[in-house]
Amino acid sequence: MPETLLLLAAVGLDLLWGDPPRLPHPVRAIGAAYAGLDRLADRLGWRNRLFGAAGVLAVTAASAGLVRGLAGLPGVGWLAGLYFAYAGLALGGLLREGRRAARLLEVGRTQEARAVVAGLVSRDVSALGADGLWRALAESVAENANDAFVAPLFWLALGGPAGLWAYKAVSTADSMWGYRTPRYARLGFFAARADDALAWLPARLTVAAMWCAAWFLGLAGGVRLGDVRRDAKRSASPNAGWPMAAAAWLCGGTMGGAAMYFGVPVAKPAMGPPGVPWNAQRYAKLERLVMASGLLVAIVIICLSAIY
Repeated sequence: MPETLLLLAAVGLDLLWGDPPRLPHPVRAIGAAYAGLDRLADRLGWRNRLFGAAGVLAVTAASAGLVRGLAGLPGVGWLAGLYFAYAGLALGGLLREGRRAARLLEVGRTQEARAVVAGLVSRDVSALGADGLWRALAESVAENANDAFVAPLFWLALGGPAGLWAYKAVSTADSMWGYRTPRYARLGFFAARADDALAWLPARLTVAAMWCAAWFLGLAGGVRLGDVRRDAKRSASPNAGWPMAAAAWLCGGTMGGAAMYFGVPVAKPAMGPPGVPWNAQRYAKLERLVMASGLLVAIVIICLSAIY
């Protein structure tokens, strides 16, 4: 399948269909591989940087190699390539789940909303009230504008389905191991640094797209790029803070604050206008911003693919 058509079809399927819950997803297989390596590291006593790096490189090479092999099969390879290209993008599913959580929070069904938000974030949400759930939801949707869509689409355009799934293998390792906890500080060191490198440029492209989309949506009035840059640099991650800070300022809600990860309390730096809680109105702005910026990035990448 021609690259431009592949990109267009993958984006269209993601936005229209999302991730069908009853179909197997490649990320589950990658996650199972890392879970097995995690247990093996326990048994062997190898919870160190070398074993962590070797594990990430092995899973990444296997993921990319398998996708490349299936996409190259005669006759059905184009269908396999399309499936892997589509399955690696998650903007449609992200916004649908976010909208479901927002609707539950809006009508006061906090317990049901907590279950939905728990599926979107890595933090512990069991003790969060409505305000905390709104903030966790907004932070996750803002960060995943890059992680779930812009970065995978960027690597799909550069390296085809195999390049996308090499990125997804590294990203999955970071989401499972990339924590500064006693258990993962060494095992996940390489995963975190590799993900930082691969997502560095896409994260900044996401902010540029958000900024342009915000002007179109009428959300950018009075917001200064210097405020976004200052807040983004406060984040422990060199990438996650950028789309979060941009979304916080453009949508007018505070991000950051206390959070619980694997039983460890974390004080995340504040971003955006101070002391402004998230609610249905601000989240609706965020949803429009993420959708518009994602479409803008997709249009630019597809047009560049058609030209070059």
